[in-house]
Amino acid sequence: MQRYECLSAAAAYFDDGRFLADLRRRIAFRTESDTGAATPALGAYLREEMSAPLERLGFACDVIDNPIPGGGPFLIARRIEGAELPTVLTYGHGDVVSGQEAQWREGLTPWTLTIEGERWYGRGTADNKGQHTINLGALAQVVHARGGRLGYNVTLLLEMGEEAASPGLHEVCRQQADKLRADLLIACDGPRVSARRPTLFLGSRGAVNFSLRLRARPRGYHSGNWGGVLANPATVLSHAVATLVDAKGRILVDALRPRSIPDSVHEALAAIEIGGGADDPALDAGWGEPGLSPAERLMAWNTIEVLALGAGSPQRPVNAIPGEAVAHCQLRFVVGTPWQQLASIVRAHLDAHGFGQVEVQVTLEGAATRLDLANPWVGWAQRSIEESTGQRPNLLPNLAGSLPNDVFADLLGLPTLWVPHSYPACAQHAPNEHLLAPLAREGLQIMAGLYWDLGDAAANTPWQAGSLAATSHQKAA
Repeated sequence: MQRYECLSAAAAYFDDGRFLADLRRRIAFRTESDTGAATPALGAYLREEMSAPLERLGFACDVIDNPIPGGGPFLIARRIEGAELPTVLTYGHGDVVSGQEAQWREGLTPWTLTIEGERWYGRGTADNKGQHTINLGALAQVVHARGGRLGYNVTLLLEMGEEAASPGLHEVCRQQADKLRADLLIACDGPRVSARRPTLFLGSRGAVNFSLRLRARPRGYHSGNWGGVLANPATVLSHAVATLVDAKGRILVDALRPRSIPDSVHEALAAIEIGGGADDPALDAGWGEPGLSPAERLMAWNTIEVLALGAGSPQRPVNAIPGEAVAHCQLRFVVGTPWQQLASIVRAHLDAHGFGQVEVQVTLEGAATRLDLANPWVGWAQRSIEESTGQRPNLLPNLAGSLPNDVFADLLGLPTLWVPHSYPACAQHAPNEHLLAPLAREGLQIMAGLYWDLGDAAANTPWQAGSLAATSHQKAA
């Protein structure tokens, strides 16, 4: 079988309804992981839904309990053709955020796949059940097309806690490092830049969530009787936040700003257009770091966002000075940011501005990664995707959002290639989440092309060229 015939077989998997049937079953599993407890559905998804088709493809499957109490299990599936052969690692997650069922519009439910035109609705269609179903469906077509022998090994890591900040992922990858040893990661998550063109990204921004809290007194006091003589913690805290980020979204803490944008990143992002889709929000002119393009603000710079504010009773305000106020904030950051020191940096900054009474607490954190754009795997993947689709993919040095890519880039030391099959307006994490059918069909062909080319001597892969160790990453400081 030739390459184009394999891609046609991948498209046929979509056209004849097999992809739909697989995804429909998977959406029906209520695999919410952000409830604070590991529900039975998380393990059932791995054991009852994923293991059987993988075993039919020649994978040996091992479901591993999470070492973190309350965390979901993991599946490590290995398809070994030869110990001497190179190995590609792939990753996905079968867990989803809460269904938010009452907020879906009439006729839709998170646990039933519903088709309306090109949109396939259901929780997990875009994030991430649809994406790893595309990935594995394409791999199956390549295995069949090559008569059961790929010419390389494949390992799959499927977790069930990504939407809950991946508890236990680092620990499991350390414990199972021998089973996860590989030469390359190819995975699928996140959105394309736009639905119109494929995207290839090489890492992700990191994120640190932190809370600022001012506890002025145990309870509120009447604003008429005490206003003007009791400090209002909401007023004070709003001014504290204003010392971190200005009214145009520009970070005011020098230690949390990137030193510069590398020339290679400038070049890669020069042609990237942000927004413009039918359901995309309009960009706000003048917001964010001045002098940068929208793509550079998203992928090459840092931002501090206020995610939520709390004081008093917003749903039913009363005439009282609140006793305390809180601001839940987030730093999204690129490689080179001293994110591990965020608490001490913010503490020193607030002290210097007279806000020593404001408490700082880090609640969640994850590293940033970015594969060197000169890594030989980058050009190889671009060529493969272009041959499959007729379009040069948008190349992002890193995703604007965050993924646990540091596990693969830093802990396992792999070159990391991410090929998303969703788009920005997919409503992931929100009501009415959906997958676009044309992107799913094209994604199957893209992945079939990549898996085909990994075993094709004519494709000149870096491992065929003897470049297995070419894994130069830029890591978070």
